[in-house]
Amino acid sequence: MTQKLIILVFCLTLLAGFLPEGNSIAASGTITISTKVANIREGPGLSYPLVKEASKGEQFTFIQEKSDWIEIKIAAGQSGWVANWVVSKNDNGTDVTTLNTNVGVVTVPSLYVRTSPSSVSSSVGKLSNGMTVTVYGTKNNWAQIQFNGQIAWVSSQYLDMHNSTQKTHEETTNTEGTMGTVTAGNLSVRSRATLNATIVGSVHSGQRFSLLEEKNDWVKIEYEPNQYGWIAGWYLDITTPNVSSGLKVKANTVTIVNSGTNIRKGPNVQSDVLQRANKGDSFAVKRVENDWYAIKLTNGSIGYVAGWLVSINGSSPSVEKKVAGSYLNNKTIVIDPGHGGVDTGTTGPGGTLEKNLTIRTARLLYDKLRASGANVILTRNSDTYISLPERVSIARSYHADAFVSIHYDANGNRSVRGMTGYYYHSYQKSLAQYLDSSTLHQTNMRNRGVRFGNYHVIRENSQNAALMELGYLSNPEEEMTLDSEQYQEMAATGLYNGLARYFKDN
Repeated sequence: MTQKLIILVFCLTLLAGFLPEGNSIAASGTITISTKVANIREGPGLSYPLVKEASKGEQFTFIQEKSDWIEIKIAAGQSGWVANWVVSKNDNGTDVTTLNTNVGVVTVPSLYVRTSPSSVSSSVGKLSNGMTVTVYGTKNNWAQIQFNGQIAWVSSQYLDMHNSTQKTHEETTNTEGTMGTVTAGNLSVRSRATLNATIVGSVHSGQRFSLLEEKNDWVKIEYEPNQYGWIAGWYLDITTPNVSSGLKVKANTVTIVNSGTNIRKGPNVQSDVLQRANKGDSFAVKRVENDWYAIKLTNGSIGYVAGWLVSINGSSPSVEKKVAGSYLNNKTIVIDPGHGGVDTGTTGPGGTLEKNLTIRTARLLYDKLRASGANVILTRNSDTYISLPERVSIARSYHADAFVSIHYDANGNRSVRGMTGYYYHSYQKSLAQYLDSSTLHQTNMRNRGVRFGNYHVIRENSQNAALMELGYLSNPEEEMTLDSEQYQEMAATGLYNGLARYFKDN
């Protein structure tokens, strides 16, 4: 009998890790379309075929919710799925789950605070990475907090939740430098270290991750760039640090060579910046991980600094820059944020201006390239108008090794979506292909391919140049994605990787 019980518990635990993302909620109430137009799809995701378009104000019967998608009744015997950020639920807030005052720690660089539990509601401010808030209740994937003396909401998937009544000596182990390989076919990533927590993603057999923290047989990982969550430790094959990863060193220090050097959360240029250090600042070295030093910060936490940005004091192993980013060192790259000033570019149904998105992406890419030692020039760094010939002239005058023009697309058919890379001269095609491939891999956008494009900034450019259309602002759903900080970070990372790989192979 005891053996049967053990087998039953094991099976239930295993099943919990393979449940579909999100919780199914019994049909009740209605939803109202809150944007000008909303696409209704066959399934809960942007990759599913379009069933129909709905207009602002239309109401539908609510069936169930999975992650960020809601199933609705379209007609007798027919249902469809709509993104929860383009609707409002007509339930007067009755589905708020009250918590035993949980504490949430922000896990992304910047998190919008909103007036209601919806991505289309008004923003009243932002929270920064590492900030702690008291969570009074949850509704779907939103957490209710107090902000400037008022009730407000933030997306709970970007909070690391802890019960405020937990004992402070809860068993938590720092596992930095330890690696784990997933052994389950499909394993859910959760917002907290418990099977009852919200599913925020999934990982697959054979994937390998750095283990950031361990708590009660659960481990915290970075399952996507800047996306953190917890997975069950019993589905991991764990290996301890070796000479090339997590190498412990004797007591010595490193000294920062340049002011403004980024100290990051993890050992790569895509990790969040914890703080910036000035020239001459010194830090104790804890270990070496690949090409990065793990250093002890003044608050006692661990941060990472690139080995090629410091000088060594003592017997620590010297780090040379050997990663893909090293191929960017001393390359001259001109980043061209499209439009600006009176030229706003295209405007999305929700009012997003192309000129604002292009400069956001460009600045993120600028920071990543500079961290890798590239000489980076922005054709514009503010909301100003720059003519097309001027943009080309900048590339020529700096003898740019690469010129990347950043844009966002539009189409009269609002269902069109995806990313496109453009070149004009044959010698530009390879660069466009590298940028397109890496950025698609990073963002999981629909692939519209690399094409010939008769655009002035690449046609008149004698330098190696490419123009990237990073998505369709004319698509209401895609507009919401493109305007998010998460997408902006992923797009910039993809362009960075594309440049690094291009120079590595050419």
